[in-house]
Amino acid sequence: MNIVFLDAKTVGNDLSLDIFNKFGNFVSYDTTRNEKEVIQRVKHSDIIITNKVVIDKNVIDNAKNLKLVCIAATGMNNINLEYAKQKGITVKNVTDYSTKSVAQHTFTLLFYLLGKTKFYDNLVKDKKWCESEIFTNLDKPYWEISGKKWGIIGLGNIGKEVAKIAKCFGANIIYYSTSGKNQDKNYKNVSLEELLKTSDIISIHAPLNKNTDNLIRKNELSMMKEGAIILNLGRGGIINENDLAEILDKKDIYAGLDVCKKEPIEKNSPLLNIKNKDRLIITPHIAWAGLEARKILITKIAENIEQFLKE
Repeated sequence: MNIVFLDAKTVGNDLSLDIFNKFGNFVSYDTTRNEKEVIQRVKHSDIIITNKVVIDKNVIDNAKNLKLVCIAATGMNNINLEYAKQKGITVKNVTDYSTKSVAQHTFTLLFYLLGKTKFYDNLVKDKKWCESEIFTNLDKPYWEISGKKWGIIGLGNIGKEVAKIAKCFGANIIYYSTSGKNQDKNYKNVSLEELLKTSDIISIHAPLNKNTDNLIRKNELSMMKEGAIILNLGRGGIINENDLAEILDKKDIYAGLDVCKKEPIEKNSPLLNIKNKDRLIITPHIAWAGLEARKILITKIAENIEQFLKE
């Protein structure tokens, strides 16, 4: 088998990919930047591994030996699935490898905002605490999670893991099902409007689809309680970024984002130009990427190949 990994850098250069050598002739590229490069690199391949590189009809037609596409992720929107099926090409993704990593990063973003971490860290490092008349500083009050309402948008595996941890902190959990099909007896299912109006903390763990695209706009953000925190660990595009930037400068709410509509974020993004910068934290789509999660991902890709070859 000829196996090619088109964007190996997306899973980290700190991981070994030697596991794929046992399946045949394995070649990896850090990045593949355009369709011309894709076609050149896959033309003799039996198996393609890709994270974000697009495998469309033209690529498939030029990969004459292609039998299997392995996606180094859960989302499959970068593959022309219908055409691959027509051509008898199997497509396999990886699920539930980053649940704990994403849940952990949800709390990383929350604690940064809730605990006013940047403010207090700077206060000490700027030697302002050295000049204090008292032993503490209460310039930026924070509140406890215990007893507060936590609204979860998208109660899948990650949403449930976040709910479990939040419950340990004493939060009261409610959720909104973006598909309308998810029913979980452990938590109260509410409308989106009720969730937005009553939650102290809101976290999004939903995929981007017709039900969630542009789900949170100016109207929805305006419903949030003063001082509330919204976290997006789902997909960029669920929150309207222009509206969020506007509201953050008008209303006392806070936002933590690990995803943006376009990634990497554009230099002219309104989110990078808000006045109240302390109300926003953005991380570069790293919630999924804990070391353990990435190791599981590589192992599961290899398992997908192994299973395919046995079929």
